[in-house]
Amino acid sequence: MADQDFFSESALTTILVVKDIKRSKDFYIKVLGASVFREYGGDSVVLNFLNNWILLVTPGGPTEDKPDINFEPPQDPGSVSHSFTIRVIDCEEAYKVLKRRGAKFVTPPVSRGLETRCFFRDPDGHLFEISEHR
Repeated sequence: MADQDFFSESALTTILVVKDIKRSKDFYIKVLGASVFREYGGDSVVLNFLNNWILLVTPGGPTEDKPDINFEPPQDPGSVSHSFTIRVIDCEEAYKVLKRRGAKFVTPPVSRGLETRCFFRDPDGHLFEISEHR
């Protein structure tokens, strides 16, 4: 297999560590419109969201294949090392729909030049941006 073809049959999954799997699953389904692909024993669920995979998992300690790594939800909502951007056609309308569904926004949409954007968090503090580019 040529190097450039190595990932041709692959898919990228984002893992998010959550405190309460049911609460998070409900948020992703009811607020964002994700669908459940698969669930594993009550401590993880694979969601399909915008043709991408999001794996919600509960906290956990080291394992044989990651001996020095702990999976933990975000500790400080003011510090971000990972976020999602959802490109939308109409940021104001997306804001209204998501807010009506229960999303808690940091601010209403803000326009800056050719972009309008705003941010919200999931129940564990993972940051999402909705962004419109005109």
